[in-house]
Amino acid sequence: MLERTPRTDRTEITFVLPADAPPGPVSVVGDFNDWRPGAHTLRTREDGTRAVTVELPKESTHSFRYLAAGDYWFNDGSIGDQDGPNSRLHT
Repeated sequence: MLERTPRTDRTEITFVLPADAPPGPVSVVGDFNDWRPGAHTLRTREDGTRAVTVELPKESTHSFRYLAAGDYWFNDGSIGDQDGPNSRLHT
């Protein structure tokens, strides 16, 4: 799931996953971080979900996926837009 917070010159995108699905550490990787695993690792929030926030330019489009332990790549099920094997988000 994505949470969007519009700002004057950017959009804050918070990537949110359940606490334990999939198990182990998860990071979001995409064209906004040069597809570097671990650059944006999700952290546990008070409500038990895991999340990380990334600032992106307004009115831009980005491809991303999640990477979990064991080299398990997966997409965001709440995103209907795809870019080949990747999820695509619009700010």
